[in-house]
Amino acid sequence: MTESPPRTRAVKRLILVLAGGLAGVAVGLAGVYGIATLAGNLFGGADKTASVCRPAVDLAAKIAPFARGEVAAVTVAKNPLQLPNLAFQDASGKALTLDAFRGRTVLVNLWATWCVPCRQEMPALEALEKKLGSPNFEVVTINIDTRDAEKPKTWLKEVGITGLKYYADPNAKTFQDLKSVGRAFGMPTTLLVDPQGCEIGTIAGPAEWASDDAVKLVEAALAK
Repeated sequence: MTESPPRTRAVKRLILVLAGGLAGVAVGLAGVYGIATLAGNLFGGADKTASVCRPAVDLAAKIAPFARGEVAAVTVAKNPLQLPNLAFQDASGKALTLDAFRGRTVLVNLWATWCVPCRQEMPALEALEKKLGSPNFEVVTINIDTRDAEKPKTWLKEVGITGLKYYADPNAKTFQDLKSVGRAFGMPTTLLVDPQGCEIGTIAGPAEWASDDAVKLVEAALAK
């Protein structure tokens, strides 16, 4: 077999390097933004998202000064992001999606009984709901325990959490859906979402949601 000339071999190596680099970029984009988001960007979905979610980014800029103290870890949205239409269920097992809350600002919180920080912040989330809950705002806590559907209900009852509506996703797909758009890295995960289903702000980890800082942050979002 005749060996390829050095120039030919060099060209082939360059092609392989470029192909590998492009594949790596594609995989990276898919990992950060999710396949659906990437497809949307390629076929015009990005323009629609920008149009729908630009007000949420503008609002995020306005409330950024309130992300301090007990809620200093909240990252306000810098770019338009319409969240996946998260699917879960209510206490009776009725299927719901995030779209059911369109027209309202919501604080979406993913939690589980095996997550100690999740359990610790639950009373504060309840206090926030009792203080600011209204037709325009709700704290939506979604349990993602996958093994025992009754365990989270029992735990809430035992610790006296009665001021939050019960929502659950026993398949934990909500976490994976948020992870696909780069918004879930651990537990708890909490997002402030505008009436169009767009991100206003996100926090990875717990916060003192009953604090004056948290109340002022949410009130600023509701004031618009």
